[in-house]
Amino acid sequence: MKPVLVQCAWAAARTKRTYLRSKYDSLIVRRGKKRALIAVGHKILIAAYFILKNKTAYKELGAEFLQNKQKDKQINRYIKKLKEFGIEVKTNVA
Repeated sequence: MKPVLVQCAWAAARTKRTYLRSKYDSLIVRRGKKRALIAVGHKILIAAYFILKNKTAYKELGAEFLQNKQKDKQINRYIKKLKEFGIEVKTNVA
């Protein structure tokens, strides 16, 4: 099963503007190509499991999903840091 998942991960890593491609790109810097492929294969396996379990269609999150998630985490981290320094921060959360 592992070789099939690695082949699927290779295919997913070569697609453009997808969540799995952006995940591969973010992991390749920290872990290297082979470990990033295994991690993307694991993501595919998890997605397939929940698709079959819940009988739902696959929903593509898009390439910007990880960037937006990281940006939100960074904003929250900076707000928390400012509050620790005693600076009141007013946020415009919709």
